[in-house]
Amino acid sequence: MAQESDDVTSNDTPPSFVPTHHSKNPSQSGTHASAGNQDDLPSFAPRRSSSHNSQSSTPRHDFPRATPRTSGSSHPQRAASAAYRSGSSQPRGQRRDPYRDVSRNASGDGRQYGSPASGIRRPQRQSSAMRPGGRRNGNTRIRFNVKRIVAVVIILILLFLAVFGIGLWNWVDGQLTKKSMLTTAADTTAQTWLILGSDQRDGTAGTGTEADAPGFRTDTILVLTKPKSGNGSLISIPRDSLVQVNSTYMKINAVAEIDGYSALTGQVESITGQKIDHVAMIKFGGLEKVVNALGGVELCYSTTVNDANSGLNWTAGCHVANGATALAFSRMRYSDPTGDFGRAKRQRQVIAAIVKKASSSSILTSPSTVQKVAKASLASIVVDNKTNPYTLLKMALAFKDASGTNGVTGSVYWTNPDYYPNSSVGSTVLLDASKNKSLFTSLAAGTHAKGTVGGQV
Repeated sequence: MAQESDDVTSNDTPPSFVPTHHSKNPSQSGTHASAGNQDDLPSFAPRRSSSHNSQSSTPRHDFPRATPRTSGSSHPQRAASAAYRSGSSQPRGQRRDPYRDVSRNASGDGRQYGSPASGIRRPQRQSSAMRPGGRRNGNTRIRFNVKRIVAVVIILILLFLAVFGIGLWNWVDGQLTKKSMLTTAADTTAQTWLILGSDQRDGTAGTGTEADAPGFRTDTILVLTKPKSGNGSLISIPRDSLVQVNSTYMKINAVAEIDGYSALTGQVESITGQKIDHVAMIKFGGLEKVVNALGGVELCYSTTVNDANSGLNWTAGCHVANGATALAFSRMRYSDPTGDFGRAKRQRQVIAAIVKKASSSSILTSPSTVQKVAKASLASIVVDNKTNPYTLLKMALAFKDASGTNGVTGSVYWTNPDYYPNSSVGSTVLLDASKNKSLFTSLAAGTHAKGTVGGQV
């Protein structure tokens, strides 16, 4: 509102083409007007030359100019406006519209401009920034400059992407190891990733070789779901979950070794009822490399542990763990009273800690660290044939959403954690098929409430 005071005329000042005739009756021209006074005309009306007689002179059609502001207020329209603002003693019902108080129309029939009877519409007031001879509004110039700066920044970003974007895309894509891991299942509404952790030895120092531990198992199985709207989710599937492949019972962590990764993806789709759009598998030593590149991550566990099988030595509480400790932390289960379910929970904690640290300002503001983490991450994963840098970025953002305060985490539902289908398979986790289908239907629709889900029915 303060900017309005910079304009030299009131909101109702008519433009220059308003007729310049005097009122026939001086008393009708306003409470401050006098007969024959040239100042009773609108401020933008052509003014008569003072050297001509007021009855015989012809209006001079000068280019309209704004009337300079003066300390006085002899102009009737300005005086009326000032009286209105200052709380004049004139009764409110008698205050006239300054626009109508200025003049009768050219025909002199008493019809006023803007009145319904006149049939003449009140012209719109011109902006002071655009009015000929008017003063350009300073804010208009500022807004224009801001827009110009933003436009320049956008152009520079586009130029940067044009020069470096293709090269960066090709570099990232060239670092990826790809395998055939998807099925031909029909698409579903949400974006869904299958995240695997394999114990297949990859030559990482301290993890052993293929000769030390032949074969492999996918002991980490996570389903990451990003609905079109609503909360993201990260749900574990226990490694010992019972599945049936080609009429043969087996634990789900053995499916990839026996029948291939596409068969494992198909089993997960059967459990969830959702199409798996992409698969990413973290190599055995990959997690250790990524955590070391980040400079360690903070992990918490409330129990003191000295586990010979995983190599985890842990004092109860929260600690910054290096790569070797984080790997042991995600593998340990024999010293956990909840077994594989506790391990799955700690695996989700490790992934959440990695995402949190990788997206922190301390990492993102250090180009050398970003490059180190990127190289370690890309060298540590195997992805499906359709994965590219863009889908990896979307997966990282979905991870951050699912592991945040509004995310949904937990495991699938099960009915028996120690189920024996036959002697050759051993103890398995019997899942609840119908409840898990309902769970993932709501997760894909984004209608599930945030928090922890799953477990025994």
